[in-house]
Amino acid sequence: MYKPVLTIFYQFNPWHTTIGGIQTLVSLFIKYAPSEFDLRLVGTGHDGCQPNLKWQEAELSGREISFMPLFTLENDNVRGLIPTTVKYTNALLGHCFASDFMHFHRLEPTLAALNWQGEKTLFIHTDINAQMQKKAILWRRFPGAYFALESLLIRQFNQILSCNSNSAKFYSQRYPTLSDRISYIKNSFDNEIFYPLSHQEREAKRRELALRLGLVPETRFILFAGRLHPDKDPLLLVRTFAALNESHTHLLIAGDGDLATKIRAEIGRLSLTERVTMLGAVNQTELSKLHRICNVFVLTSAYEGLPLVVLEALASGTPVVTTRTGETPKLLTDDSGVVCSQRTPESIAESIRQVLLHPEDYPSVSCVQTARPYAACTVIKDIYREMLNRWELQTFSAVSS
Repeated sequence: MYKPVLTIFYQFNPWHTTIGGIQTLVSLFIKYAPSEFDLRLVGTGHDGCQPNLKWQEAELSGREISFMPLFTLENDNVRGLIPTTVKYTNALLGHCFASDFMHFHRLEPTLAALNWQGEKTLFIHTDINAQMQKKAILWRRFPGAYFALESLLIRQFNQILSCNSNSAKFYSQRYPTLSDRISYIKNSFDNEIFYPLSHQEREAKRRELALRLGLVPETRFILFAGRLHPDKDPLLLVRTFAALNESHTHLLIAGDGDLATKIRAEIGRLSLTERVTMLGAVNQTELSKLHRICNVFVLTSAYEGLPLVVLEALASGTPVVTTRTGETPKLLTDDSGVVCSQRTPESIAESIRQVLLHPEDYPSVSCVQTARPYAACTVIKDIYREMLNRWELQTFSAVSS
């Protein structure tokens, strides 16, 4: 029996550790895809293990998919001279990967898809307008050119789904004739990987980590995870930790990126070498272990969509401290985290101190409850159910006519 085909387009290789919420979301769409769909992923190669520009059968999280790497990409955590999005778009041109459903996570590659037939969905993962104002994206020097390209490409989409409500509103106002195609969508986390421990287990494993790092058993851990890029402002994170100046606290930085060298220099300048550990890129399984035992997760971002890592922390029972950006301030409750009043080291440090000194005000059960509506087992399966309903209706209509 013929199955609908979903082709996902994104510039990564899911079998190799890479940092980013988009990568995680794409992997979740593969893992939680119902058997009624055939899946294809057009991505990138790694280490030459998979031949480029050839479909090959593969398996990810127990799910069979067809995979085609367009070109080899060794390390997307650090930006190269030519942006990866440009390379990916160029590699797509001249090919046709039309299918029943097509999911895109960047606008630029859809230039190649203008004449492809099938239902197209664009996922928007951040506040584009805020990014443009802060001059923090590829098109920062040519905003007029970006919006001209956007107006050309955006009308091809049947759906435009944004995990940032400000961005959804921005697009609805910018393209009023497309407003019925634009909507807010919940980001999601893998509830099979991110879950809490009992208080006793949490404390025991926290002490184990402290001893493994040569720290005193009562050490409290502050965690950051993500790309070390300007949008996350990890330098502000390090300065915040210096301003915190609480005894028996240790900062864990899980991630890699362009600012790694500057962060190490800042850690040295502030004499924090013994109090900060840079872990590099960490896979999801190892990250979930950290989430379950840390005392607080911190985001010092300049702008955001809805970071999956926030949902992962909350689902693991860990309270969140965040700057006032993106969707995180809208979902946090008074007993699952703190939204900082200002993006300054002193303000963020005071918020962290509040959580560290009064953990009883941010119980694990409240954090988990806050994250629960975003679990992939419900969010992604609901999206697939709607896709299947549309496909069946379209197929029935075609047969009837």
